[in-house]
Amino acid sequence: MILTWEMDPVLLHLGGLELRWYGLLFAAGFFLGTLVLKQVFLAEKKPLADLDPLLGYMVVGVVVGARLGHCLFYEPQYYLAHPWEIPMVWHGGLASHGAGLGMFVSLWWFAKKRGYPYLWLLDRIALLVPLAGALIRVGNFFNSEILGQPTGGNFGVIFANVDRVPRHPAQLYEALCYLALFFFEWIWYRRQQKKKFAGTILGQMLTGIFLARFALEGLKEVQVPFESGWWLNLGQLLSLPFLVLGLWLLLKKGKT
Repeated sequence: MILTWEMDPVLLHLGGLELRWYGLLFAAGFFLGTLVLKQVFLAEKKPLADLDPLLGYMVVGVVVGARLGHCLFYEPQYYLAHPWEIPMVWHGGLASHGAGLGMFVSLWWFAKKRGYPYLWLLDRIALLVPLAGALIRVGNFFNSEILGQPTGGNFGVIFANVDRVPRHPAQLYEALCYLALFFFEWIWYRRQQKKKFAGTILGQMLTGIFLARFALEGLKEVQVPFESGWWLNLGQLLSLPFLVLGLWLLLKKGKT
């Protein structure tokens, strides 16, 4: 079956401003993630007053990290020559690997300021990351970006705003993997709450997300010209350190 996708990525035009599906889904990821985290804080008797500042640290870490990641990983020559355009997030260009690094830094700073064990905090934030990631990938689908390769058959999605070629909906494949990981992690956490496995949930998240990312990158079109001809594309290469860290945490099986 072939689906023709020609949805306008702009949900609402408000004068000179635009509300995009991507932005709405990005915000929804943080909102739903906060609801999940609230249940964690209630179950573990942590102060709910820390949730709002924690969300602020996360938003800053993710947005700044994702923007810098895109500019420095994917288009370094352009942005180093035009550094004043780096803060222009509204022009597009966010990289999930940079978002991951930004979140590690911002959560370290929050843990230091508020007196939380860093690994404890990372484990709990790891519960909501796949849910937010799934919604962001659906946002990419609405934007008709991060396109899959042509299917070469009678199935796929035609992104009418781009071309008339049936393609793999790689964004949706990735979103489904992340959503499945979220439910697995949440069920595991609820069953193991009283066991304080240091780094296990973080290891599950890193391994699940970046294993899926590594595998599905092979179905995507090249995002930047310099990747052409590489055995592994940039997304796969950037996924490897996160994947190795996740596997190490799972194999370590440390406990607090």
